[in-house]
Amino acid sequence: MEIRALLFDVNGTLVDIETDEWMEEAYRAVGHFLTYQGISLRRFEVRDLYFRIMKEQFAASKEIYPEFDAVAVWREVIRRSATAYTRSLDPEKLLRMPLFLAELQRGVSRKRLCAFPQTQAILAGLKTRYRLAVVSDAQSAFAVPELRAVGLADYFAPIIISGDYGFRKPDPRLFQAALTELQVRPEEAIFIGNDRFRDVLGARRVGMKTILFCPNANPGGPPETEPDYILYQYADLPRAIEFFT
Repeated sequence: MEIRALLFDVNGTLVDIETDEWMEEAYRAVGHFLTYQGISLRRFEVRDLYFRIMKEQFAASKEIYPEFDAVAVWREVIRRSATAYTRSLDPEKLLRMPLFLAELQRGVSRKRLCAFPQTQAILAGLKTRYRLAVVSDAQSAFAVPELRAVGLADYFAPIIISGDYGFRKPDPRLFQAALTELQVRPEEAIFIGNDRFRDVLGARRVGMKTILFCPNANPGGPPETEPDYILYQYADLPRAIEFFT
C-alpha cells in the first residue's frame, strides 16, 4: 500500500520542551496582571483556583480519556473572581483575556523550547512527497504558537489538538479526524510519536502503521503498544518510511 501521509505527535516528538505547571512565578505573573483588571488574588490563590476548575472539568467529562480546556479554565477563573470593575471593562478585552492568561501562564512556566535536531530539514524533504499532519495532546493556545516559534507550524495541515475536542489520545477519534481531513485511509498513513500508549496504541486502533521516536532510550511495553519501527534520530526518518513501502 502506498504511503500518502505522515502524522506526528508534537511534544517529545517534534518539539523538545520542558515546562513546570506548578511554577510560582507563573501564578504570580497572572495574579499581578489580574490586579489591573480589578481582581485581587495571591499567587497561591490563582494556582489553587486554576487546578480546582481544571479538576472540575475532568470530573464533568464523560470521556474515557478526558482533556481539559485551558482557555475555558481561565475564563471561569475570571468569572468567579470578577468585581464590578472587572465587569465594566471593555467587552473585547474581557473576551480576549482568558486566551492571554493561558499564554502567559504557559510562557512563564516554560523552561525549554526547541525543535529536535534535523527536524526542520527532514520535514522540508518529506513535505515534497507526503501530506503532513499533527495529532497532539495539548492546548491550541500553546501547541500552535510553540510549533510556530520553532519554525515547524507551516509544514502541517491539519493540526489536531486534543484540547479542542475534549478528549485525548489514545482515543481513535483524534487520529480519525486527521485522516478524514487528509482524505487518506489509515493504511496509507504512518504515525510518528514518542509514547507507546498514547501514540502507538492509539494509531494502531485505527489501522495506522507506527514509528516510535526514542531519542534517548527504548522503553519496552506490552505487545499491544509495540511499534512497527523504532526511530532514534530524525536523520533516519526517510529510511524508516521506506521500511513501509
